[in-house]
Amino acid sequence: MNTPTLAQAVQLHHAGKLREAEDAYRQLLRPEPRSAQVWFALAQLCDTDHRPVEAVACFRQALEIDPQQAEGYFLLGNVLLQQGKNQEAEPMYRKCIELKPDHALALGNLGFIVNEQEHLDEAKSCFERALALRPDLAEVHHNLGNVLREQGKHDEALARYKTALQFRPEYAKAFINRGIALVALGRLDEAITDLKRGVELAPGLADAHTSLGAALSVQQRFDESLAHYATALKLKPDHAEAAWNQSLIWLLQGDYERGWPAYDWRWKCKRTTPLPAYKQPRWDGAPLGGRTILLYGEQGLGDVLHFVRYAPLVRERGGRVIVQCQNTLIPILSRTPGIDGLVAWGATPPAFDVWQPLMSLPTVFNTRLDTIPAQVPYIHPNPELVAHWRNQLAPVRGFRVGIAWQGSPRHAWDRHRSVALDAFEPLARIDGVNLISLQKGTGSESMRARAGRFSVLSLGELLDQASGPFMDTAAVLASLDLVVTVDTAIAHLAGAMGVPCWVALSYTPDWRWLLRRSDSLWYPTLRLFRQPRLGDWQSVFSEMADALKLEASKPTARRPIFTETTAADLLDRIAALEVACEQPTCADTLPNAKMQLANLHRLREATLGSAPEILMPLTRLTEAHRKLHLAEHELRFCHENQVHGERLVTAVQAFFTAKGVLAGLKSLLA
Repeated sequence: MNTPTLAQAVQLHHAGKLREAEDAYRQLLRPEPRSAQVWFALAQLCDTDHRPVEAVACFRQALEIDPQQAEGYFLLGNVLLQQGKNQEAEPMYRKCIELKPDHALALGNLGFIVNEQEHLDEAKSCFERALALRPDLAEVHHNLGNVLREQGKHDEALARYKTALQFRPEYAKAFINRGIALVALGRLDEAITDLKRGVELAPGLADAHTSLGAALSVQQRFDESLAHYATALKLKPDHAEAAWNQSLIWLLQGDYERGWPAYDWRWKCKRTTPLPAYKQPRWDGAPLGGRTILLYGEQGLGDVLHFVRYAPLVRERGGRVIVQCQNTLIPILSRTPGIDGLVAWGATPPAFDVWQPLMSLPTVFNTRLDTIPAQVPYIHPNPELVAHWRNQLAPVRGFRVGIAWQGSPRHAWDRHRSVALDAFEPLARIDGVNLISLQKGTGSESMRARAGRFSVLSLGELLDQASGPFMDTAAVLASLDLVVTVDTAIAHLAGAMGVPCWVALSYTPDWRWLLRRSDSLWYPTLRLFRQPRLGDWQSVFSEMADALKLEASKPTARRPIFTETTAADLLDRIAALEVACEQPTCADTLPNAKMQLANLHRLREATLGSAPEILMPLTRLTEAHRKLHLAEHELRFCHENQVHGERLVTAVQAFFTAKGVLAGLKSLLA
């Protein structure tokens, strides 16, 4: 049989006769085993035949023979990229570009890889060079849009997605990522239209359903959102973003039973730091018996300030507690009860036996809405700094209000949770109110740009510089009548100190603030002001101004301002918890319940005092709750044991009598 020519082998290849073509290529290699041209052709055949391992081997053989073949490096890079071997593909594309600097496709693929590595500037350069050579590359326009979006340049990103769709009108990923950019800009209706189109074009793409679910959740369309997350997880059961987003909705809705366990998916998401690789086991809540536990602080400064409240509960289990957190928080946490030692992120912690992330402790303690450990204060300022700042602020008369208007710009939702300083103008116009800036770093430049439109006192750039992060700020908070802030670490610091604080919240806030309530179960001294519509800060600050006029006009100066809880409701909650703590069935939740009870008594002391006209109704409410509990217990027994007759009638009468007494007592207190 005659050996085929290379042209004949290529013809068979192009005709789709892969077996015959492969035989022909291998026959050609027998007499000429160092024919780079044949090895390249065989490599491409193996790639077409979905045999990537053989394709890679053939490409490497070809490039060993002819290392100047730019196209060979490009094609080898493509095979490796398709296998997810980005690190191996990267040098192939770089070599291709070195040999052929105008290789637009190699530039585009290299840009994709370095973008995945979060080298955004280099990725942007690669994409721009590729488009200068080939402006018709829809995928490169799309990928450049992704880089611009990651850089916060959402309007520029929209232009790139638009161009990508002009070249490829049914480009699903361009619709999806344009939708994500529109969400960031607050253009929700347009975003959802694009995301729905992306789902129509790629119904099997889990990312598309996840992105659409996220957009719908911003509009509080939670049932639709959860349905898309469920679809994403059906398509890809290990889709961490969908599972974590699902948990955030449950937590926002107060469904802690489902929310806390699912919240552990955060560790597998690209947008969060990976779980630390400690060899010690994670703590399961069992008695520590003198062992040392490391509590790992995670996410932002506010998150650590929020969840370090669990340290005393952990310590009650009989162990030594070490907290690892951001270096900036170590000074302010040094006085927090329940903490035996502090170590910065990145530093080697002292020896420990077990560990747990701070934000996983609600799962360990089985936290529910009625058992949130809300005893404040648990953050304590330095008394010397408090005295210093009281002297500094002594000349500031009237009602002192500390304000903060911007959080970290790195936060994914910062554009929607932060406001312009001008939003506070209605508060500044109230007689007797003096605004004091607590803003540091990003956002503080607004003080200079304000041009005297209204008065805000600046405490200077030296705040916290000498004493350590948050130390001066905490001391200043102790000298204020009120803090008014957007959702930043300042809100958590004020809440953890038990300082009166009003928080301006976006329409769909962070999960911890729950929905449709003006109080915070986590921080008793916080009051929440919510956007009635997405982006409507004017209504929020108008409502705050009306409330502040009332507070500032009250005759008692330097008084705590608490949430809108009536005396009757507060005393009733205390009485109900007193009875709950007496029950032998609440052993698991007793520490949390006792902590919340102590906190409510503190709130009662601060707002109502301990006069007989307060304590006597509280005693009567407690006795009524005790009788109600006994009646409920008797009714349950009758139901479970099918008891009828006089005993059941007596139980029903006792139940309604107790309910009536409670209602009457609360009515008298109203």
